[in-house]
Amino acid sequence: MEWNIIIGMICTVLGAAVGYITFSRTKEKDDKNDGQQTGVILTEIGYIKSSVDTVNQKLDRQDEQNMEFMSRLSSVEASTKSAHHRIDRLEGLENHETH
Repeated sequence: MEWNIIIGMICTVLGAAVGYITFSRTKEKDDKNDGQQTGVILTEIGYIKSSVDTVNQKLDRQDEQNMEFMSRLSSVEASTKSAHHRIDRLEGLENHETH
């Protein structure tokens, strides 16, 4: 009867040891998979950040071009307005000379 108790205790201890070893191995694999997934996610975030930075640079250049365009357009409008005044004066002179 004592052998049954001793064998039962040994089996219990061995079962616990095998369970712990299995748990440790599974935990290591899970940690490795989690690390790989984290690495992939961080890489993807890096790509997204790089793309956003590129888009922001393009938007900044576009803003500069728009400001230059607006400045040039303003100059053209002022020049056109001045030309129209001169044309109106010339037409006024012609109308007075023909009458």
